[in-house]
Amino acid sequence: MHTLLRLCGLLIALLLNVNVYAGDIQIEAAWLRATAPGQDAASVDLSITSKQPAVLLGVSSKICRAAELHRMFQEDGMMKMREVKALELPAGKKVNLGQSGYHLMLVGLKAQLKAGEKVPLTLTFKLNENRTVKVNTVVEVRPLTATKTPSHQEEHEHMRMD
Repeated sequence: MHTLLRLCGLLIALLLNVNVYAGDIQIEAAWLRATAPGQDAASVDLSITSKQPAVLLGVSSKICRAAELHRMFQEDGMMKMREVKALELPAGKKVNLGQSGYHLMLVGLKAQLKAGEKVPLTLTFKLNENRTVKVNTVVEVRPLTATKTPSHQEEHEHMRMD
């Protein structure tokens, strides 16, 4: 019985430790445009704030074959896009992917995305002590013509870290 109580105490301590990290990374204003019939890729914009230095290592979603982090830049008078493997996140600074020249690409969509739908994403981060955490979020699909950033209300939605 004593061993069982110690094991339960250890499990509770581990769960509480995970909850500490739940507040360390915040995902806000996540959205993407609806897709046209036959379109197999979509771009996601969102903001990330980490209380401590972190690195965005990857993204996944069950609605697509792959999810990639891309950087847009101008070279020789032309806009170019390249996949990057990671994005450094400074402590305490909100990083809006779109404003910083980055975005997430969902490639190989399994179905057309329609306005009003919600798309699940899992983002993987490395925190400064080399601990890897996953953050689950939901992305709002906006109309094909959407050009504005998400509303103020969406900017205050907090995402769950598992």
